[in-house]
Amino acid sequence: MTDNLIQRTASAYTYPLLIKNLLQGPVVNNPKQEIVYRDQLRFTYQQFRERVCRLAGALTELGVKAGDTVAVMDYDSHRYLECFFAVPMLGAVLHTVNVRLSPEQILYTIDHAEDDFLLVHEDFLPIVEQIKGRIDTVQHYILLSEQDEQPATGLPMAGEYEALLSAAAPDFDFQDFDESTRATTFYTTGTTGMPKGVYFSHRQLVLHTLGVLAALGTSTSQGRFHQDDVYMPITPMFHVHAWGLPYVATALGVKQVYPGKYTPDMLLGLLEKEKVTFSHCVPTILHLLMNHPSYEQVDLSNWKVIIGGAALPKAMCEAALEKGIDIFTGYGMSETCPILTFAQLTSEMLKEDDQAEIRCKTGRPIPLVQLRLVDEEMNDIPKDGESVGEIVVRAPWLTQGYLKDQRNSEVLWRGGYLHTGDVANMDRENYAKITDRIKDVIKIGGEWVSSLELEDILCSHPAVGEVAVIGLPDTKWGEKPLALVVHKENAEQITAKQLLAHTKEFIEKGMLTKQALLLKIVFVDSIDKTSVGKINKKALREKYAAS
Repeated sequence: MTDNLIQRTASAYTYPLLIKNLLQGPVVNNPKQEIVYRDQLRFTYQQFRERVCRLAGALTELGVKAGDTVAVMDYDSHRYLECFFAVPMLGAVLHTVNVRLSPEQILYTIDHAEDDFLLVHEDFLPIVEQIKGRIDTVQHYILLSEQDEQPATGLPMAGEYEALLSAAAPDFDFQDFDESTRATTFYTTGTTGMPKGVYFSHRQLVLHTLGVLAALGTSTSQGRFHQDDVYMPITPMFHVHAWGLPYVATALGVKQVYPGKYTPDMLLGLLEKEKVTFSHCVPTILHLLMNHPSYEQVDLSNWKVIIGGAALPKAMCEAALEKGIDIFTGYGMSETCPILTFAQLTSEMLKEDDQAEIRCKTGRPIPLVQLRLVDEEMNDIPKDGESVGEIVVRAPWLTQGYLKDQRNSEVLWRGGYLHTGDVANMDRENYAKITDRIKDVIKIGGEWVSSLELEDILCSHPAVGEVAVIGLPDTKWGEKPLALVVHKENAEQITAKQLLAHTKEFIEKGMLTKQALLLKIVFVDSIDKTSVGKINKKALREKYAAS
């Protein structure tokens, strides 16, 4: 039998898939390209490379070594981008701390991840000072300050970020190591108990970057991310590496803009001033921008924006398209690094009138993603656009489990596929459409009603600004749907009866089951969100359980 294994020449270089190698092209080819932080700072890719080296040198001087965990508490900034590279390039693990969690949850994630070093923005000092007496593992703290005068703190600071970088050398020799080395850790917000830790290797992050590059870069026109784009994330960098797109943007060598703390004025101002052309965010952030007084005055006709984290309402999509925004869905989750699909349009689809229908779908799998819809016995569901099943996936960048949690890891990966918990259908063109989370499907008298479909229908009314639909226990029907509705600003006020009449129109067209007539509508001032801006349906079910 012939041995078909590749024989390695003794002197050949086996190129490891390490994060450091994502920097090779842009630093050489686009050394003068800019990285911008708010309205405060701008520097070149060449300077960025030097700052990454300085950060690595400063951390090494403080004692950071391979295998250590370095945590960061910051807004979306150039500093965060530098940590995305410098920390894992040392062979250390980057823990991106979710600063929107409660102090107790933050304490839990710091201790659970066994953080050795913590870089903390001055705005988050009160949180850390509140829990510092119970943090067991952190050896050194580094201050991230934007003021000339450093704030007073009781934390034992090893130094201030910029001062440490200034004192370090502009060069650093990053060594090769095993590409399967863990690079990052962060924690899911979770729906029960404490957050769960997920983790990713250098190999996984590099392959995710290349997969997303292929998906976004090979489109003919719609949703295309290319070297002339200007990139600004509007997804927190602590959350799934800002969907991995800062790595993609850096590998492309595009101009990057980091907005710091999110405020509508700053975001819209940067979109206009820096001529941003590519972003990503959750629907609640886009809703915030669309309702800001300055929104109508900003030209967004060249803006491409991926919507993820929650379903893109068709009404929001249509409003964005009217503004000239190239809006489309991206799908993934914390456990998947995250991107699995994009709802990009083919050239033929761009000729159709109702593009919103396709743009709001979950989308088609990107390269290297194997996505199936299955029943409870793992049998495939027909691709007929109607039959539903759970999305299960395989890809080279999925987390291998939950940190220090073997039981939940086995549940996540049962049957050899990662189980997303999302229920969807798929059409013959392989576009998936999530109809609900398994735990959010409303079961009325034996019929399944999609909370997402109900939300989309209610959102299509011009007087509705935001809506969340949940199922509540009912002795007769099993569950009944409850819709929490926020009036749109400056729109005519409507009644629950009018909204029910609006819903009934869709039932009569056969687009919704008759059980939806059991819907109860409650008007509220705001809807509870998770720390990453998603509607918190678990909290809403608890809050309105007695309704």
